[in-house]
Amino acid sequence: MANRSSAREDMLRSAAHLFRRRGVEATSLADVIDHAGAPRGSIYHHFPRGKPQLVEEATRTAGASMSAMISAGLASAGPSATVQAIVEGFRTELVGTDFVAGCPVAPAALEGLHAPRAVAAAGESFSSWEDVIAASLWQRGLTRERSYSIATFAIAAIEGALIVAKAQRSTTALDRTESELLNLLEAVLDTSTPPRQ
Repeated sequence: MANRSSAREDMLRSAAHLFRRRGVEATSLADVIDHAGAPRGSIYHHFPRGKPQLVEEATRTAGASMSAMISAGLASAGPSATVQAIVEGFRTELVGTDFVAGCPVAPAALEGLHAPRAVAAAGESFSSWEDVIAASLWQRGLTRERSYSIATFAIAAIEGALIVAKAQRSTTALDRTESELLNLLEAVLDTSTPPRQ
C-alpha cells in the first residue's frame, strides 16, 4: 500500500513540476510517467479520469503545499517577511529555470479549458491563500474588509508580476511589486498593537 501511495504522490509532484515549466497543454501523460519513473499504464490506475483528474489533483496538492508554507511564514515571521520569502522563492525559481517556471497553480487557471475541476482547484487555492493572509492582517489590527482587500491585491500583484517577468525575461516586475507590497504593509500595519487572539 505504501508503494501505491508513493507512486501516486510521485506522479502528482512530477505533474506539478512539469505544468509549472511547460504548461498543462504541452505536458502529456507520458511526460509525467517518464518524469516520475512510474510504470507504463499506472497513471490510469491512480487517476482513472485521466489527465483532467491529474491536473486537478496536482493543482490542489500544489496549492495546499503553498498555503501551508504561507501559513507557517505568517505565523513565525509575519506578513512582510512572508511576502519577501514568497517573492524570493519565485525569483529564484524564475532565474533558475531561465524564466520558464512560475506559480504552481496558475497553469490550471490559465489552461483549464478541458479540466474545469482543475480551474476550480486553482480558484480554491488562491482563495485559501487570501484567507490565511487576510487572517494574519486582521490579527494585526486591520478590519476584515481591508485585510481581504490587501490579501487579494498581494496575490494578484505577485501573480501578474510573474507573468510579466516571464515575458520580459527579467525579475524587474517582481522586484518592483515586492517593494510596493512591502511599502503598503509597512504603511497599514501598526506594529505597536499586539496581535488579536
